[in-house]
Amino acid sequence: QTESARLVSPVDGATLDAASTVQVTYEVVPGPKVDHIHLYVDGKETAVLRETRGTHALATLPAGPHVLCIKAVTKAHVPTGLEQCNKVTVR
Repeated sequence: QTESARLVSPVDGATLDAASTVQVTYEVVPGPKVDHIHLYVDGKETAVLRETRGTHALATLPAGPHVLCIKAVTKAHVPTGLEQCNKVTVR
């Protein structure tokens, strides 16, 4: 299978409840250079994920639009180009 990074949920365009914890579910099919995964919220790194698939709970997000991204990186934290970003709205 080809290497890939998939942000399974929340899906692109999702509307989320401001009162709820956001569960980010992801799946990465790593290539030879991939060591771990970084999770970004609005361009800021919020978590380092060691598993190639799983779920990570984010703190509640303020109301408004947000961009959630997963990026597969090397041991030196250099992005490998495997990434996916989904836009969500919190109400």
